[in-house]
Amino acid sequence: MSMQDHKGFTLIEVMITVVIVGILASIAYPSYTSFITKSGRSEGTAAVLRVANLQEQYYIDNRVFAEDMTDLGMSAEPFLTENGYYSVDSVGTTTYTITATAKGRQATLDSTCGTITLTAAGVKGTSKECWK
Repeated sequence: MSMQDHKGFTLIEVMITVVIVGILASIAYPSYTSFITKSGRSEGTAAVLRVANLQEQYYIDNRVFAEDMTDLGMSAEPFLTENGYYSVDSVGTTTYTITATAKGRQATLDSTCGTITLTAAGVKGTSKECWK
């Protein structure tokens, strides 16, 4: 048999391909987890802003802020976001503070924004990273 009759890959070619794929994966995975963390965080900030909007509407109607999340039309106290990444609670009557607390995998991945807060005066939590 001549060399031209052989088809396929050598072991060296396969190993080089595996090494290249491994290097690409080691670069891409941290970027992917960062993206997933930030997308979960955006769910928390959206929920906080939604509750703030509901609190302001409740205040317009009743001249006092809601003490209970069920007064705002939420199903439970504390309210869980759509994917369950954050639980959101609001406290106060003459003013309010809304707090979103990371749950499950989001709490593990996102140590920077374990809690996201917003007050009636518009003061956002301690880390500006949480609101990006």
